[in-house]
Amino acid sequence: MSSGRVPRRRFTLLAATAVAGALTLSACSDDGVKSGGGGNTNFVTASSGISTVAKGDRTAAPKLDGTTLDDKQLDVADYKGKVVVLNVWGSWCGPCRLEAKYFAKVAKETEGQDVQFVGINTRDTQKSLAVSFEQDYGVTYPSLYDPTGKLILRFPKGTLNLQTIPSTVVIDRDGKIAARKLGALDEEKLHEMIDPLIAEK
Repeated sequence: MSSGRVPRRRFTLLAATAVAGALTLSACSDDGVKSGGGGNTNFVTASSGISTVAKGDRTAAPKLDGTTLDDKQLDVADYKGKVVVLNVWGSWCGPCRLEAKYFAKVAKETEGQDVQFVGINTRDTQKSLAVSFEQDYGVTYPSLYDPTGKLILRFPKGTLNLQTIPSTVVIDRDGKIAARKLGALDEEKLHEMIDPLIAEK
């Protein structure tokens, strides 16, 4: 065995570990910055990382329908006339666990203000893990079960990225995409996203 093989093997192992680490970080980020590639989404991003679209420049949200974690049929279009907060999450994602309590709290606070929260659970191959997550964090609003990310791919290019979880999109009362945050949100930033849309007439 030549003396050059051991260092080369060690280098290959280190390189593979670095790539795997980078993929893990990009797949579950509390400070996501990827936009999913090109596309004119009309987003303007504030220093908080929250991106918004002026009312006249918004595009229609895609059709988002399917089966929820409790095996019911749900079509987000049925909520037209309400502000809809869509949160993309996975039980495997650390930042998702950090923000879950804020989403549960703000969902309850805004119940009487024509706001509907909907989760999109992604990349959980076992539905039971996602159901346990919701129970653990007191999430009472419905979540569409989207283990392969097909619903995320329906969004216009540049809106969401399968590699940036958690992410949140807010749809206005007319069914148009109004705001987005790639990465985790706390209670204050969540209100910063939705309160202006609640106030819109």
